[in-house]
Amino acid sequence: MTPYSGAGEQCPRVQFYKYDDWPKSREGAREMEFRLVFQGKLPAASQGNTRAEDKHRIRKALHPQLRELWKADRYLRKYWMESRSEGEERFRFDLLADNHAKCGYRFLPLVGSQAGDEACSLDILFLRRDQPGDLVSHGGDIDNRMKVLLDALRMPDECKEVCGDTPTADEDPFFCLLKDDRLVTELRIVTDRLLTPVTPDERIHDVHLIIHVKTISYDVAITVG
Repeated sequence: MTPYSGAGEQCPRVQFYKYDDWPKSREGAREMEFRLVFQGKLPAASQGNTRAEDKHRIRKALHPQLRELWKADRYLRKYWMESRSEGEERFRFDLLADNHAKCGYRFLPLVGSQAGDEACSLDILFLRRDQPGDLVSHGGDIDNRMKVLLDALRMPDECKEVCGDTPTADEDPFFCLLKDDRLVTELRIVTDRLLTPVTPDERIHDVHLIIHVKTISYDVAITVG
């Protein structure tokens, strides 16, 4: 789908992709909004290099933020605190993670872990250190970088995507945003110039991302297996 660009040859550059309609709200539906932040290397994918290692590095960087969301949000916290049934010793989030065990990890996606019309909308502020004209002329480069980011927001499709890595103690379960990036209904990208000076612990081409996430999900019974 060709994106809409509201900026022409000006900055900021705006792209908007609509893939599907937002699900109609019904009983048991809950919408939530929050922001994830990322600072660091975000290379572009290509046919010769899918950037699997970079995707998993970004996935690992976002994991602590999503874990904090599950612990802090009043709705999600019940999965962390409540057992599946009376007398059941394992918590609900643990059972959900069992259902998404893969490649040595137990993943816990926020969107897609339940049954129903779950969906996700992303509004991304993409800041990079480039001259104003380069932000527009490198539009294809931005699209290929977004491909890397979207893959990093989901569970890996294949075990080679974790690059032989094994989870640390605080990565069990491993929190990610999406079970499948096809759950993204719309994507808006605002690209602009990053004006902060380069610090000693970063590189000139590092990006700063603020990812505004909107989700809809349903509280349903948890099944095992």
